[in-house]
Amino acid sequence: MSKVRAELKIRGRVQGVFYRQSTKQTAVRLSLTGWVRNCPDGSVEAVFEGEKSTVDQAVEWCRQGPPAARVTDVVVNWKDFDGELNGFEARS
Repeated sequence: MSKVRAELKIRGRVQGVFYRQSTKQTAVRLSLTGWVRNCPDGSVEAVFEGEKSTVDQAVEWCRQGPPAARVTDVVVNWKDFDGELNGFEARS
């Protein structure tokens, strides 16, 4: 299997609905590394690194998010795996 990095921009009602914490829980459950943070424009950015199939699962989860979220758009930029990340964190 190959490892990849996915950089996401998630738009919709994704702040104030536990999106970051839920994303972190999902990433930890899937054994991915990376981070998630709120952006000033009301969107959320996330980075996942890991096995391609597992990162795909996280990306699909982000298209729905937690129950209170209303995701309208997810843009995914696929990058080469660089392995520089340790663990997964929800950033401010």
